[in-house]
Amino acid sequence: MKRPSYDHCATTAPLLGETIGRCLDRVADSYPNNELLVSLPRNQRFTYREFVQMVNRAAKAFLKLGIRRCDRVAIWSTNNYEWVVTQFATARIGAILVNINPAYQTHELEYVLKESRARGILMIESFKSSNYLKMFYEVCPEARKCEPENIESWRFPHLKSTIFIGSQQHPGMLTRRSFAEKGDEMDDTLLDEAERDLDIDDVVNIQYTSGTTGFPKGVLLTHNNILNNAFSVGEVLGLVPEDRVCVPVPFYHCFGMVISNLASVTHGSTIVVPSQSFEPEATLKAVQEERCTILHGVPTMFIAQLDDPSFGKYDLTSLRSGVMAGAPCPEDLMRRVIDKMHMKEVLIAYGQTKASPATTMIRSSDPLELRVATVGKVMPHQELKIADPETGKTLPRGEVGEICFRGYMVMSGYDNMPEATAEAIDSHGWLHSGDLGTMDDAGYVRITGRTKNMIIRGGENIYPREIEEFLHTLDIIADVEVVGVPDPILGEEVLACVRLHGAAVQNPPSPTDFRNICKGKVAHYKIPRYWKVMQEYPMTATGKVQKFKLAEMAKRDLDRGMLPDSKKRDALPQP
Repeated sequence: MKRPSYDHCATTAPLLGETIGRCLDRVADSYPNNELLVSLPRNQRFTYREFVQMVNRAAKAFLKLGIRRCDRVAIWSTNNYEWVVTQFATARIGAILVNINPAYQTHELEYVLKESRARGILMIESFKSSNYLKMFYEVCPEARKCEPENIESWRFPHLKSTIFIGSQQHPGMLTRRSFAEKGDEMDDTLLDEAERDLDIDDVVNIQYTSGTTGFPKGVLLTHNNILNNAFSVGEVLGLVPEDRVCVPVPFYHCFGMVISNLASVTHGSTIVVPSQSFEPEATLKAVQEERCTILHGVPTMFIAQLDDPSFGKYDLTSLRSGVMAGAPCPEDLMRRVIDKMHMKEVLIAYGQTKASPATTMIRSSDPLELRVATVGKVMPHQELKIADPETGKTLPRGEVGEICFRGYMVMSGYDNMPEATAEAIDSHGWLHSGDLGTMDDAGYVRITGRTKNMIIRGGENIYPREIEEFLHTLDIIADVEVVGVPDPILGEEVLACVRLHGAAVQNPPSPTDFRNICKGKVAHYKIPRYWKVMQEYPMTATGKVQKFKLAEMAKRDLDRGMLPDSKKRDALPQP
């Protein structure tokens, strides 16, 4: 009889059992002169001792603004040192950091600010085509006429403070300096009192994930969740205080915030920020100049670096390892990363935001065939099983079923969504991933598919329902069905099959017109690359749309070059 598809990872390293602020203090006391953060865009460097001082000042400034334990503070920014300070300062006082994707536009910003009930928000001015100040004032025009510490908005009744990450004064906003100076007005004993009230099971972070219901869900993560997950990743990576971790992945995502930033700090290592958002040459340059030993990224990032014209001029011999996650890694890419980027110990990780996020990882001793064919074995202090999607019963090894996790890393739940939480976490504490996979006799897990209709585009999880809900708000669209189609660079791309009404029926917009209609309203990665105007959809006998047939039709059209804009791409698309 085959063994059940169940595994756990015993370890001699105990769980940390402390808050994020206490962990930072403990590590800083051990390595005060180590560099904690190097931010290359503005050439800023901070030791652990200096960083703790900045965190404490910012934490006291939040307290001065009336922000306390369990209050929500949103941040809408690309990668910079202020993001990392905010990450630790909010944790220090027990406030809940709300991560806003820098790609979000007005439609998504309004939703997240309402749903999160954020009391404060920090934001940068702009990046590339996104003007964050303009979008904020569009959804919250009252802020222009309010005092920075007393915003009064009927849309966002909880929002009271806005902080501009910069030196220029804007209506209704504190500047970076005026915010920091508020910390000087607070006594250290008040910060100590605030920290004494905290518990490791307090929620400390909300991350919004695309929703099957059409609306993003706020994942509630605790100190215990993300701190221990970060520590475990660092242990598997073999992080030491001498390591320098290059972080081109975005901080708003668990990959950047937990696997990169927090994992580095738990081991006294250095975080190196090469650019505000991913740039291939800036990343290569950072590795060379800072002698980075660890490099993180999704597969498309590694492809972009290897294919960059400047690749050959940079010395990457300092690299030894890193984490590649977010999408499957082709064998050829793994070989190129190992051989050309000198990352002999590069590891694959798999997980989900609602699992804090890492649940399985390759180990450095694993052979190449396991690195590309599997996502490794379960992480320390976690349980994993492959279950029948219908019954929840554990299946024999080798059989395909739903991947489920249990342990310290399982989220507290979805914010204000008890029904969705109960659907995701069963009565036995198992978190159901929605991914299908197998477990072999040695415990290695292979991903084979998904139980839910999700698109993974360049490491971003996209649920078609969310895009459909938005597209239904456009006047010209009578109905829409969104599916994923294969893409050689990003893994999958988004296709919208639309039925039109009104004048658009006789004069359908071009794909470019469709995309322009969507710009500025939703994040760029959610805007369909392909558009197919249809008169009717393939239906079941009971009147349900057969999405699998739409996907099959779309793939055939794509292979034949019959979809507009279906020419083969030779470069990553720009936001």
